Amino acid sequence: MPAVAVFGLGLLAATSFPVSGQPSGGSAAARAGSWQLWVPESAMDLPPPPKIDEAAELKELQSLARQRDPATLERIRHWDFWSPSYRWNEMLTDIAIANPVPTDTASRAFALLHVAIDDALTAASDTKEAQGRRRPTEADPTLTVAVALPPGPSDPREHAIAAGAAAAVIAHVFPKEAQRVAAAAEEASRSRVLAGAVFPGDAQAGLDIGRKVAERVIAYAKLPDTKWAGTMPSGPGFWKGENPGGVNDVEWKTFALSAPSQFRPGPPHAPDSPERAAELAEVKNLKRTPAMASKAFYWQYGQHGQPGLIFKLGQEVGLRLAEAGHEKNARRAARAYALVYVAHYDGWVASQDAKFHYWAARPTQFDSTVSTVFPTPNFPSYPSNAATLGMAPAVVLGHLFPREAPRYLQWAREWGESRLWAGIHFRSDIDSGWEIGRRVGEAVIERAKRDPAL
Repeated sequence: MPAVAVFGLGLLAATSFPVSGQPSGGSAAARAGSWQLWVPESAMDLPPPPKIDEAAELKELQSLARQRDPATLERIRHWDFWSPSYRWNEMLTDIAIANPVPTDTASRAFALLHVAIDDALTAASDTKEAQGRRRPTEADPTLTVAVALPPGPSDPREHAIAAGAAAAVIAHVFPKEAQRVAAAAEEASRSRVLAGAVFPGDAQAGLDIGRKVAERVIAYAKLPDTKWAGTMPSGPGFWKGENPGGVNDVEWKTFALSAPSQFRPGPPHAPDSPERAAELAEVKNLKRTPAMASKAFYWQYGQHGQPGLIFKLGQEVGLRLAEAGHEKNARRAARAYALVYVAHYDGWVASQDAKFHYWAARPTQFDSTVSTVFPTPNFPSYPSNAATLGMAPAVVLGHLFPREAPRYLQWAREWGESRLWAGIHFRSDIDSGWEIGRRVGEAVIERAKRDPAL
């Protein structure tokens, strides 16, 4: 797929992601405020910088430093490990596994999480620069800190800002977890105070900023108030069934696409065409090997079911950022996670748009003797969601981390092919899904390239 090779190092150059070396700080973090927001309104009406009694808060920080015990240090290390985005992605993954949800809900949850964190850190960078607050150690060099502080004016509230945004999003998608994530957000914010890295007043202000931005992101991506009220077409070649899964998703708002239909493909093969007959014969006469069946099962049910790829994406981003030395760069990590998860989410919405525009029948609806490895999903066939959802983030991942691009492409190819091996998709379903995914991934990259270099 040439898109990965063509874009290659482009985004890395645009956002200054070196492939090795120490994380950069200072002026790079200061200029991050000029990055685009996913939801432009999220920069509006942020809480003003708090007025703090610096002398009193320094006294409190000195007292807390003297009281650090092993348990306190362990929690400080926990929240200081890698970036805030990594920790909150990990928490959402655990929650999504414990509270299984459909692929669309999982995709929306991870996209909202990382868009909210990214927008909150970006929007806050301008207010931080206007505020010009110095770190506690700059006010009192005798204060001992329990974490390594980055050089330059990188925002000391980053952990609190991310925590406020993340907890609000997770509570929105998983209301039963609201108390748990609220407590985690308070702990994450407090950990930086206990470490001596931030004034208590600034930590609280960071939580407030994160929550405010999350509210705007959630409002932007609000689900439709009414259920789908359209009608299903009838006749040869059209899908037949009841309560098609994800039909409401065609009305979801996208982040990088101008509209869900932006990359809608042309129509599928006509039901009485030679092309459709050939595709049906390919599915029906497939000599399915044990390896094919195994891989079809893996991509359908492995990794905690289909949402498992979503979990895998976050693990991959965290690992590759660490390899590049950016694991603690909160801003760059937030942008990387957001780019990948927006590609997955926008890809889902675009794929659903095409599905419910064409309402194409499944192979088993053309010929009931077609055998499948597992039950056919309850929605139309064209295009393949799996092909789209594999390819869109693979394109973005391959652009961020070009050395790994062939491996990401292999994931996307295998997941798409597995739907043919399972007997639930035609070849053209998969090809069209890959094309949608490729174009969605490229659109996300092009949007990112419009950000000024750090």
